[in-house]
Amino acid sequence: MDIYTESFQVNTKGETDIIDITEKIRSVLERSGLKSGSLTVFISGSTAGITTIEYESGVVKDLKDAYERIAPRNADYKHNSRWGDGNGYAHIRASLTGQDLTVPFSHGNMITGTWQQIILIDFDNRSRTRECTVQVIGI
Repeated sequence: MDIYTESFQVNTKGETDIIDITEKIRSVLERSGLKSGSLTVFISGSTAGITTIEYESGVVKDLKDAYERIAPRNADYKHNSRWGDGNGYAHIRASLTGQDLTVPFSHGNMITGTWQQIILIDFDNRSRTRECTVQVIGI
């Protein structure tokens, strides 16, 4: 069994910016040279998340709207009172989404659905440069 790890950066706009990173991850898998196993994508930071969706404008808008209903930007967050940075909602949204995703692969290809893309979501209230780490474990 072999392990290959690579990181890449993604510039975001914040404010629940949703970015398709599927091709970046596919490229990492290809560079790993591994053919079968699983890979984990991890986003460092407490105001961003990783998940999958069908990356099309309707679903992207629906997802943003859902986050606003679940953890509204202007709700009363104790984090905002304590730190004064106004991003309490971003921490809650990221926590609910999670910072990692594991995807199996076989014959050098990720096993994902036809319309399933891997996305990074930056919930913070400002633009950021995010660091994604992909760790591939396989043979």
